[in-house]
Amino acid sequence: MRDDIVINDRALALSDQLIETFETIIDPEIELDMYNLGLIYELNLDENGHMFILMTFTDTNCGCADTMPVEVADKLKQIDGIESVDVQVTYSPVWKMTRISRYGRIFLGISPR
Repeated sequence: MRDDIVINDRALALSDQLIETFETIIDPEIELDMYNLGLIYELNLDENGHMFILMTFTDTNCGCADTMPVEVADKLKQIDGIESVDVQVTYSPVWKMTRISRYGRIFLGISPR
């Protein structure tokens, strides 16, 4: 799991499945998945299987701001142990290109440093 994501132990136990799921959710404007783009700020899974996600978008006018949170919730509910999902969107802190992973930078043709 990325070290810039705040994550509790229950969610961390599912990290491989979470990453795999997040990598299937693509930002259509940038054509990179939300995990490598760095859109996820926090993941918290409680004892009842409720997943809280705090995420952002690359800018406030992102065309997928209405659809991506619904897609995230729908896909995460398919993971065993996740019963419900609450996706909250924030613009504070503002997303920066420095949040793009090394893989994402290489994919987009940006210097990996």
